[in-house]
Amino acid sequence: MSDRIVAAEVLVTRPGRNYVALKVTTADGLVGWGDATLNGRELAVASYLRDHVCPLLLGRDPARIEDTWQYLYRGCYWRRGAVTMAGIGAVDLALWDIKGKAAGMPVYQLLGGAVRDRILCYTHATGVDTPALLDAVDEVRARGFRAIRAQTGVPGLDKVYGVSSGGAAYEPAGPGAAPVEETWDTDAYLRHVPGALAAVRAHVGPEPALLHDAHHRLTPNQAARLGKALEPVDLFWLEDVTPAENQDVLRLVRQHTTVPLAIGEVFTTIWEFQQLITEQLIDFVRAAVSHAGGISHLRRIAALAELWQVRLGPHGPSDVSPIALAGSLHLGLATPNFAIQEYMGYHDATHEVFWHSWRYADGHLHPGDAPGLGIEVDEALAARYEYAPAYLPVARRRDGTLTDW
Repeated sequence: MSDRIVAAEVLVTRPGRNYVALKVTTADGLVGWGDATLNGRELAVASYLRDHVCPLLLGRDPARIEDTWQYLYRGCYWRRGAVTMAGIGAVDLALWDIKGKAAGMPVYQLLGGAVRDRILCYTHATGVDTPALLDAVDEVRARGFRAIRAQTGVPGLDKVYGVSSGGAAYEPAGPGAAPVEETWDTDAYLRHVPGALAAVRAHVGPEPALLHDAHHRLTPNQAARLGKALEPVDLFWLEDVTPAENQDVLRLVRQHTTVPLAIGEVFTTIWEFQQLITEQLIDFVRAAVSHAGGISHLRRIAALAELWQVRLGPHGPSDVSPIALAGSLHLGLATPNFAIQEYMGYHDATHEVFWHSWRYADGHLHPGDAPGLGIEVDEALAARYEYAPAYLPVARRRDGTLTDW
């Protein structure tokens, strides 16, 4: 394996949505790809990589993945931020890709080999009302999915997180000079959602795994109330019931409901998960390899979680690129407490730009057996899709005060 990195470049493209990719090249011509996409902050990460990280990679030994991770993390005094960790995650993925290609092996073999044959995945079903949601669930099941995230519109609200109309795929990030502002009503949501999800369970029967995302909008008491109301639905998990920066608040939720809790897609380091895991305040870790420092760091989080019987269910919307999904699947195939992978799917152009060996079949994903991550990027095609600003929405209560989107 080459003993030095000779080039590190940043690629920004928009085949359906914005993506930031890192290309690392070694002296003997091996190329590794990493994902640095951070929805709504793509240019911030691209600039951080281009101006601060890429110059530091030149001349380094690509085989020394852990040393490079420590160099970038501990060498950054103001560390742990989302931009920093997304940049480090991109480097880590690219180096694992190179190491696998140098060895002629898929990355999961370098991580200890497969502990399962395939990875359960879930996708999204969305409806503006309960009949539309049931139709969407049927469509998703017809594509073979055995685990489904169900999101419903709320009477009286024009826009609700996770819900699209007319059968279109849900995409929260929209173009424009500023974020779209949505109106939110927690009381209306709490009145409507338990009945809608109960209707889904009655419709599909006991076997399919059902998931739901509250998306940070509830107080601890409201979250406890929702969890208790949803216990008869037998959810696989209830996600992001309340903002978890104050991690003690989840004790109240735990005291009142046994519904499994998933949290952490916005967390970037093991330190944010430490209390949640060691006090068993959650059941599933939602961090993505691209946002939480790459395969190397998510492995640490997984190892801690395994001691406390907490499992991984990484974030996987359309803004987590096929590169990051590949990394997550390699980690998942080799990690005993990896439970499920979110798979929202991609625009056709995204599949064309990001060639991948991973595959979907019958409700499951597999990373494939191509060397490295099994990813190649068509740079000429990527160049045809120019970056355009896109923002995630913000939410206001009916009285005009901002709340968590």
